[in-house]
Parts: sequence; C-alpha cells; structure tokens
Amino acid sequence: MSIALEHVTKRYGDHAVVRDVTLEIASGELCVLLGPSGSGKSTLLRIVAGLTEPDSGRVRLGGKDVTRVSPQKREIGFVFQHYALFRHMTVAENVEFALKIRRADKTSRTRRREELLEMVGLAGLGGRRPWQLSGGQQQRVALARALAHQPSVLLLDEPFGALDARIRSDLRRTVREIQRGLSITTVFVTHDQEEAFELADRIAVVDRGRVLEHGAPREIYLHPRTEFTATFLGSANLLIGQVAERGVRVGHVEIAAGSSAISTGDAHRVQVLFRPEDVAVKTTADALRWPSLGTGVIESRSFLGPLERLRVRLPMRGVRAVAPEAPFGEDSIVVEATRSQHQARRFPLEPGDTAFVGLRRIHTLAHPGIGFLVMDDREETGPSAVALGVALATAAKTRALVVRCGDRAAEEPAPIPLRAGEGSPEIHRIPEEFSEAVRLECERALPDLVVVGAMPKTGADVASDVLSHGRHHVLVAPPGASVPKRILICSAAGEPGKGGIRFAGRLGRHLGAEVTVLSVLVEESPTARAQIERHLAACARTVAPLGVTARTRVRQGEVEAEIRSEAEDGAYDLIVVGSPLGEEGRAPALGGPVASLLDALTRPVLVVRYAVDEV
Repeated sequence: MSIALEHVTKRYGDHAVVRDVTLEIASGELCVLLGPSGSGKSTLLRIVAGLTEPDSGRVRLGGKDVTRVSPQKREIGFVFQHYALFRHMTVAENVEFALKIRRADKTSRTRRREELLEMVGLAGLGGRRPWQLSGGQQQRVALARALAHQPSVLLLDEPFGALDARIRSDLRRTVREIQRGLSITTVFVTHDQEEAFELADRIAVVDRGRVLEHGAPREIYLHPRTEFTATFLGSANLLIGQVAERGVRVGHVEIAAGSSAISTGDAHRVQVLFRPEDVAVKTTADALRWPSLGTGVIESRSFLGPLERLRVRLPMRGVRAVAPEAPFGEDSIVVEATRSQHQARRFPLEPGDTAFVGLRRIHTLAHPGIGFLVMDDREETGPSAVALGVALATAAKTRALVVRCGDRAAEEPAPIPLRAGEGSPEIHRIPEEFSEAVRLECERALPDLVVVGAMPKTGADVASDVLSHGRHHVLVAPPGASVPKRILICSAAGEPGKGGIRFAGRLGRHLGAEVTVLSVLVEESPTARAQIERHLAACARTVAPLGVTARTRVRQGEVEAEIRSEAEDGAYDLIVVGSPLGEEGRAPALGGPVASLLDALTRPVLVVRYAVDEV
C-alpha cells in the first residue's frame, strides 16, 4: 500500500513542527525519515498513523484519503521506542491482542502467533511475561504484535533507541528480512545514520519540520543537494569555492570537478564537498597520486578499529570552511580524513607531522547565499526597509522576498527603485497584521535575515517580535536608512556570540563595506585589556577568510555610552550587536545596550543570533 503526504502542516501553538510536507512512499518500500531530535520525524509518523491530526494537508493510503479516518481503520502496525507491551499479559497474549479485539477465532490466532514468534526469533517463549525478557526480545515481541493483524503499512518510531549496538544490529537485520519477505510498506524513524543506510530503500532527510530531500542512500550520501544533508549524513568537509575554467577553485588550488560544478550567480560561488574517505593523506609528495590540496600538519589521530581518523590543519588563507568549522580566531582550515589500517601502517603519521593532502573525489553544491525577508507594514517605515533590504540582497547576489502585510497588502505599491543590473524582488501580499505575517513568512521561507522598519522608541519591541518567530537574524532600519558602507560590530571578550562575527563579516564582504570590531573595557586592568585585545585579534582573523580586513577598537567606559560615541565618531551607518538564540516561539529579552540602541535607532541595527552554548 502506497503512502502519500500532500502539503501536510502541523502546529502546536505558534510553533510549526511539520511545515508543508509532501512525500510519496511506494508500495513495498522501506523509507527512513532521518533527522535530528525535534525535527518533526515522529510527528509525521503519528500523522500517517492517525494518532495526530494535521492542521492542513492530506494523507492518502493506497490512493484513499484517510486524513480524518481513525487509526483503527487505517490497516497500520505501529512499533514504539519503549515497547508499550502489556506487562500483565504473556508474550503470546501480547502478540494475539490485535487479533483478539478483531474477534479472530482461537485457531487462527494461535497459528498466526506461532508464525510471528518464529519469524522474529522467539519461538518457544510465548509463555513468558515481558519483564522476563531482555530489551531486544521485548522489541521483537512489539514487532510481532504490530504485524499480527497483517497490516498494509508498518510504522516504527526509533524502535531501537534504548538498545545496545549489537542488539540494534541484529534487530535491523530482522526488520529488513521481515519487511522484504512480507513486501510491507514501512516507514522507519531514526536519527542514527548507520541505521538509515543499512535499512532504507529511500531516505527522506527531515529538518525543522521539512523534508529537505530524499533519495536512495548511496545517491543522497554521495550527491546531496543541501548543506544540511551534506553535513548531517556522515562526516563532511565542506568549503566555499568558485567555479573555474576546468573545475572549481578553492583558495589558490584548482580541482577538476567535471559536470558537478554549479554556477550560482554569486561570483560563481559553490560549496565543495569531500568526505573523509575521499581525502588522501601521505607522508611524501611523491606518494600523492591525486590533485593536491596542499601541505598541512597532523592535528590529531584516532583509532577507530578498521579505520584511522586524522585531522589535518592546512594553512589555506582566504578559504571559508563550513564544516568542520574553523575554531574562532583561526585563519587556517581543518580537514578530516579516514584511511584503512593498512594505509596507516604504510604511511605512519603522528600529531605534529607534516602531511601531503590530496582529493580523490569532490561534489559541488549550489551556494545557498543569504536568504532575505523584507517586511513592509507601515507607510512611515516600509519603503525604507524595502529599499534597504532589496539593496542588501542585490549586493549579496540573491533575491529579496518582500512581504506587504496588513493594510499595506491592499495598497498599490510604488515601484521599488533598482539600480542597473538589479533583479526584481519577489513580492507577497498577505492581509495579516505584522506579527502574524512575520510568523507565516518565516515559517515558509526560513530566512537568514529579516529586514524590518521601525520608528525610534519602538525598535526593541519590533526586533523582539521578529526574533521570536525563528532562528534568523534581524536588521531594524529607521526611515531614510541607506546602504551601509561603514559597519561597527560590537563584541564583548569571551561572549558566546562568535557566530555573529562570521555573519556580519559575510554581509560586510557583500557590501564592500569597511568593518570595525569594537570591545568596551569597563574597568581598566592589564588582564582585562589583554583578554579584549586577544578577542579582537581573533575576530579579525575569523573574518579574514571572507575577504574582509577588519579594524579593531578598544574603548573604556560604560558600554552603551562608548558604543554610541564610537558610532558617532566613526560615522558608522550600521551597528551590529548580539542576542541569545532563545526558544523558538518566545520573544527574547532584549535589554541593556541592545534595547537602548534599538530604541534610539539613529541608524540601522543588526541583531545577530547565537546559541547560548556556542563557544
């Protein structure tokens, strides 16, 4: 029986856990929903089972719309992570339960029970109670019970999560053999990549409530289409490169890429992916038979049984690494490599040794660029926000999504002024008021940056509202704001918001703007000043691979006053500050200097998000 999800969405309050998912699973196929915790995998499974009702969209089983059909009438077997066995019943009674409530006669129940217990490797254990079984045996009972009534669809929600590695491996083989033998359509939810690769006919990668891409395990591992899939499926080295005449260029190195090179419009920038097993690490240049990435130093070596893992630091200045991300303040990159123990014995390497690094194979992905969402809700602030947002998107060589909301949605907009060579933005009109419009569009577009307008004294409230609807950054612009040419990034020594330095640096590179990083020394002491100077030097090294040469400044005094003084003295036209990421769906608390700068709003303020555990 085939399964089809058509534009399925599910929200809990204002938070969408499933976002407009469309996915088809063929009859007899084993499809694995793979993604991190909280990505919406289990909710999708419960929607298929009928245990959770979608807010919108349809579910079809075998071509029949079952969106409003009860779980009992869907011909589905469900296996949960925590077994959910009836502890007062024997194994035999548990397996027979679904048949008994369907009024099957005793003879057919007994025959089916014995078939299933033999199928799952528990023949002869029908008289035991669940508490007399191991965890793996209990999960086998749960699987037999789910199959007892001969369902057309089998759903498994991380069924092996509580078991040890050897038992998981045995159960995976059992599930695969049973699924193939019965040709039953199966959906398996997991965050374990090894499990997904071993079981799946097809993998659907899920993140933030969306199915990003799906395909055969080999294809999706070797040729992913998105950055998330590339870095989530196994280990990955992912660098930013440019399309060159014969392939792609990474720094000063040109690598043949064949037909996989993709031109993206952003100066032909691409993401260059190579897996650790695609990296050759040798002790001499003569031993390297593949295109050379350069000469580096072994940073670490790990024993992984049949494999050895190496981390090699390469001095490739001017190259931005997406994964592994370079430590804050480093201007080199780290490459991960794996090799067989045979290769490790032939070319022994220890931490500190010089190594020659080559690439056996690369895959290129389209560079995603920065996603811009521009909100236009008021006559006083909307036009400036739109003009600024479109100009920023144009400089970043991407397209702005402009949303006219509330009363502005019904107005006939004036033409957006464009410079020669600029493309028209995509414009949506939705009647919802500002906060709801932001929520809907952030849920749909998942932008990196939201540009909004505000009047003085309202900037902090506007920013807090926008930040509550996702994981994006927000740029708040006053009326008459112009495209920034001088950017002031405010960063306290030791703060966790170092990811914001990279984002602000990317924006500065696209704009060709001068960038200054400022830290304020509240109380003078040799230790505190040395710490701030080290931090600022690390900030400058971090943005250098982006092509940005950042100046650094230290001022002493009260934080807010010193930021304002520096902004006025330096005639900066964009101030960058940081804010904790917080929980999606809740407005972050913007206080202190950040709130004051937003409420004063004498110039645009960019609030960059960071995770509280970011280091």
